[in-house]
Amino acid sequence: MIKVDFTNVMVDSIGQRGLKSSDYELINYTLAFRKISSRSYAELGFLDLWKQDLSEIKRLGKYASGFDNMIILGIGGSALGPRAIMEALKPFHNFKAKPKVFIYDNVDPLTLSEILDLVDLKNTIINVITKSGSTAETMASFMILWQSLKDKGLDITKHVIATTDTQKGDLRKIVNDYKLMSLEVPSNVGGRFSVLCAVGLLLAETIGIDSTELLKGVSDIDAICLNDNISTNPALRFALTCYLLHTIKGINMTILFPYSDQLRRFSEWFCQLWAESLGKEGRGLTPYPSVGTTDQHSQLQLWMEGPADKLVVFIAIDDYGRDITIPSIECKFNDFANQSYLSGHKLSNLIKVEQEASEIALTKNSRPNITIKIPKIDAYHFGQLFSFFELCTAYTGILLNINPFDQPGVEEGKNLTYGMMGKKGYDAKRQEFEEYRKMKRLII
Repeated sequence: MIKVDFTNVMVDSIGQRGLKSSDYELINYTLAFRKISSRSYAELGFLDLWKQDLSEIKRLGKYASGFDNMIILGIGGSALGPRAIMEALKPFHNFKAKPKVFIYDNVDPLTLSEILDLVDLKNTIINVITKSGSTAETMASFMILWQSLKDKGLDITKHVIATTDTQKGDLRKIVNDYKLMSLEVPSNVGGRFSVLCAVGLLLAETIGIDSTELLKGVSDIDAICLNDNISTNPALRFALTCYLLHTIKGINMTILFPYSDQLRRFSEWFCQLWAESLGKEGRGLTPYPSVGTTDQHSQLQLWMEGPADKLVVFIAIDDYGRDITIPSIECKFNDFANQSYLSGHKLSNLIKVEQEASEIALTKNSRPNITIKIPKIDAYHFGQLFSFFELCTAYTGILLNINPFDQPGVEEGKNLTYGMMGKKGYDAKRQEFEEYRKMKRLII
């Protein structure tokens, strides 16, 4: 089970920048719990994903595993989630096994052109993911792949799996009209909370990750994180800590700092979840993705001595699965003896010491930090990380008195894009877009 250490946000550890135990009593945090437990928001369906029937996901995962290549078309949570799963649990899959996985999460023409140059579509399965069924970027790339399949005389029904809303949207209509293979994004699960449904689990099953184990981790962490006692509920305490540091101490940034290359993409997944859920109505906490030990040498200086507006959240790993011992090497350079202290140590020991050293350094400099301890990066514990941060986000949004499940700012950008690209019903947005272009005259 993952564990969360809150020691270094308290006044006893970091002085006046820390919280007192009495601060936690100032807020009626049980209200946040009640809103979650009573399902006050329609989008809380992610809490039930551990109970889903996996039979169709497993069946189509087995089918997809028979291809040489898999192209995933998606953006936002539809791509960040699958990418986080692959790079955490099968980090070198494309070098070792098939199908090779290409995740196209943008509309950069060079990237898609290069992917199409690399793959033989005859031996490729395409998973198009959009809950709404109308995401411009995803549908544009899907239209290109659709035509490419037709041009090669391939049977589209054998090369496409669509993951979309159960009933609504253009993609669901296409699925029904053309009898495509498909999986569902539950209507009560938002896109950035969807990694643990077919959005992420189809890829998991395709490349040999047991989705049952992922959901077992979710079930076990949810049993702990769905109660109103901050002494036993780490997700609720995490949310309340972030809220208090923000409102009392002016902490406006949340840095996720895992000490593992495997969790680099997980940090990016977290950033979308945190930013899109909490950044509203002039409020919010800015997320920042990092990875240790790399960012000790690029970012830690700022965190140590820059603006005191950051909470650093470490993820410390106990068992890396594999290890290497640093050898003792004879060298003719006299100063090499200065490095002999490293000999005999394991790399896992070095990375763990560096994580703790960063934690201590921040604490000594009165900078708040939290450490999440994970026994190892496997499907069971990775499922726990996903669900833990989803619950933390939901709790934090409610404490901030905002809806953590909508994204009005994103929708405005989408509507302007629809207008400029000629979608019916968006003429006013096209005119607004064109008027803005006319105003852009201060170009040097």
